[in-house]
Order: sequence, then C-alpha cells, then structure tokens
Amino acid sequence: MELRQLNSFVVVAEELNVGRAAVRLHLTQPSLSRQIAALEHDLGVELFARVKRRFVLTAAGEAFLVDAKELLRRADEAVRTAQRTHRGELGTLRLRFVQSATFEALPRLLGTFRAAYPEVVLDLETMTTLRQTDALRDGRIDVGLLRLPAAEPGLSSRVVSHDPLVVALPAGHRLAKRKRIGLAELAEETFVLYTRATGPSVHDAIVGYCRAAGFVPRIVQEGADVQTIVALVAAGLGVSLLIAPTPPIDPEAVVYRKLSDNLPPWQLSVAWSPDNSSPVLERFLQLV
Repeated sequence: MELRQLNSFVVVAEELNVGRAAVRLHLTQPSLSRQIAALEHDLGVELFARVKRRFVLTAAGEAFLVDAKELLRRADEAVRTAQRTHRGELGTLRLRFVQSATFEALPRLLGTFRAAYPEVVLDLETMTTLRQTDALRDGRIDVGLLRLPAAEPGLSSRVVSHDPLVVALPAGHRLAKRKRIGLAELAEETFVLYTRATGPSVHDAIVGYCRAAGFVPRIVQEGADVQTIVALVAAGLGVSLLIAPTPPIDPEAVVYRKLSDNLPPWQLSVAWSPDNSSPVLERFLQLV
C-alpha cells in the first residue's frame, strides 16, 4: 500500500466518480482504476460497489476512508516537520552561559531568537567558561556564551560585547561619591573576588591588574557567582572588581564606579564547534 494509492482512494471516495477523480489527480481513468484495484487487492476487501448504477463506498470503504485521511494528514505533517527541522525552525538549542551574560547579552540574544523561532526548545543553564569549552568539544551543548581569554583550539567564536571592569563599593564607602576610581586607590582595601576554581582567568587577571598598580589585593572572601559577591560587598566585607554589566542592586547598599585605569575590556563571545551541523545552531548564529 502506497501513499499515492491512499490519496487516489480518498479523491475517488470524495467524487464517487472515477472520471472526475482522474481529472483532479491528473491521471487517466484506466490508470486510476488500476490503482484502486491494486489497493483493494492489497487490503483483501472491496472499497467501492455499484448500487442501482450509483458508485458508492462499501462499509469497509467508509471505515477505511476515515483512517486513510488521517494517514495522509500525518504523512503531510511528517513532511512539514522534517522540512521545518531542516530549516532550523524546530528542534532544541542547548545553550550555556556565564553568569555575567545574564544582565544584558543573554536576554537580548534570546529575545531576538525567540521572536524569530518561537517553536525551538531552549535548553539553558549557567556554566563556567572552562566547562563550556569542554562541553562544546564533547558535543554535549550546541553553543556557549562565555569569556574566552584567547582562541580555543577546535572551536569557532565571535565576540558579541566588550565589557569593562568596574569597582563595587559599599554605598557608605569613602570613595562612593567619586565617578571614577584609580585602581591604586584600593591598595588598602579588603577584597571580595571571584573564586579562582570557577573562574581562574578572571581571578588571575584582576590580581595581575592590582599587582601592576603596585599592590597585592588582600582577599578576605571569595564568591562563585556575582550575586554572592555583590551581597558580600553590601555586607561591608570588602570591595570588588566586577565585569560589567553588573546585577541591579539597591544604590543604598552597593554602588558601581568606573575605573580611571586604562585596562583592556573583557570580551564576551559566542562559541561553537564547527563540527556541529545543527540547523537550529545555524539559525542562532545567523541572528548573532
């Protein structure tokens, strides 16, 4: 039994006239009659009968018509699903992101992507840069939003923003009223920094900047995420250096100030494996 036979049967059942059905199907009457005969042979039942010179469906034909229409509908749906999946309109995008991307880049990119491809399933989770690069190489995720210190072998990437370091201060700090602060002015402060285990490149870079400014930062507390760090700053445990954009906070608790030092910005990049042929990934990268 073939789909074309099912389609021919449905058209004949709708017309109850082989001649008119043949015209709709762009077939000759003999060819159409052979298709119906072959279908009846495969099924082992008669689908049509002549009653008082009228061409009618048998009881078996009426029952089969319901299922035949459903089979054709499902076949059409399967074709459309395959085509839409090929175009990247359906499927799943496995995206991981560093936490600092959640304040600006992530909502901007996802908002645009969701508007363009509303039926794509988004599999989202925060993940450190180091874990993202491993997951990309292993094929466990499709795309990462991360901070690459340099080009990563085996991965492709594109920079989506250049973000500066800013100072986070308790609102009542002596430097809080300043618009810009020099890094050397923080030499006597206690620091709350990113945990090195979760972000070694950021941690080491900040310590290196402090050393270049003439001091070694006195780190009294570390935090694995930026919200924790900001909370500890608000509690008065110390100051911090954070990658902008920063999380929103009550200005009566914490203030953010620009650095007057000429420090290089941090690059936020989208990274992916060039071996990943996912159509959904391709659509996401086009929007990026």
